[in-house]
Amino acid sequence: MTRGLQGTDRVWLVVMKAMRALTKYATAGIEETGLGLSDFGVLELLLHNGPLPVNTIGPMVDLTPGSISIAVDRLVAKGLVSRVESSEDRRVRIVALTPHGKDLIVFAFRKHSGQMKRVFSELNAEELRGLEVALKKVGKHAAALMEET
Repeated sequence: MTRGLQGTDRVWLVVMKAMRALTKYATAGIEETGLGLSDFGVLELLLHNGPLPVNTIGPMVDLTPGSISIAVDRLVAKGLVSRVESSEDRRVRIVALTPHGKDLIVFAFRKHSGQMKRVFSELNAEELRGLEVALKKVGKHAAALMEET
């Protein structure tokens, strides 16, 4: 299928196929911890950034306002996060990890990190850094092009 494609079309297809394979592999590992991909994303964000307003979390994990509300409701029901009114603005709800939530996401993230190390072990440090730089450059350019339209 990729034989007839050249240049940027071929690179795009290779990136898409790689992303699909990475996502399947990562999702399978995450689901073994009892979490879905969106719940993992929310918990990981809170682990690395601390408590955040609900309306801040959604865009950071690519969830719509309705979807983030449902995700937070689900995480609250499981006892993984708390949701409290902001002391500065009663309209804002702050989401934070509970001790149980922190234990679960630390375990799940450690597992995920190990999986990513295995996946990228095919690349040496220089190749890994080069891939990171190139993907950031292309991603930022694509975002800038979206803003132009």
